Amino acid sequence: MALAGKAALAMWWDIAPQVRADFEHWHAHEHFPERLAIPGFLRASRWRSADGGDGMFVLYELAGHEVLGSPAYLARLNAPTPWSTRLMPHHRNMVRSQCHVLESRGGVTACCALTVRLAPAAGREADLQRTLRRLTESTPFRPGIAGLHLLRHEVPPIAATTEQLLRGLADEAAAWVIVASGYDRGALADLAAAELGAPSLLDMGAAPGATVGIFDLAYAAIGSDVAGISLPAAAGPTT
Repeated sequence: MALAGKAALAMWWDIAPQVRADFEHWHAHEHFPERLAIPGFLRASRWRSADGGDGMFVLYELAGHEVLGSPAYLARLNAPTPWSTRLMPHHRNMVRSQCHVLESRGGVTACCALTVRLAPAAGREADLQRTLRRLTESTPFRPGIAGLHLLRHEVPPIAATTEQLLRGLADEAAAWVIVASGYDRGALADLAAAELGAPSLLDMGAAPGATVGIFDLAYAAIGSDVAGISLPAAAGPTT
């Protein structure tokens, strides 16, 4: 598979402009190293909304879905650092999908990503996956496109965590997620308007109401990029 493992954690949220710089500093220099030190976290990437808005997309590639309920991961979720505790309430409109990888081909961390949050229509799950599988076989080879990946959400059997409670309302989740990566934003926009546009998705077997976004890559890392690196005290969170 093109994704680094058999599972993924896909998340979307908004960050207010006044805390965005602090958030990005924390996310790159404390949060990514913390998450990538957990066994089974293989690669992390953060993406900014291509329209210049407050939205972002974060993708963690995981060895398997069981990582999402592992003792090491739960220990971090239930013991957030002071910096995490301060920033978690600023994660607005959180959508958090804990996913199995159904289909994956081509690259992941290209300069741009198209995400589609959707659900199968009643009785059409097999139809939808079959059609999307065919897309994964051809789409990554188009000009401007690098990869296409299909994920399915499944909630792990764990209780609400401290980090989730800090964010306030319960996180939403997308039942299925499509991630297309590419080196040409226009090619992704064309894909969103054609094969992954609303009429095509309905024909494939998706329920109405899919959510589409295009994002630019901000930062990506694997564990060896951040292993053994400690943030200097003077560079840490401000009060």
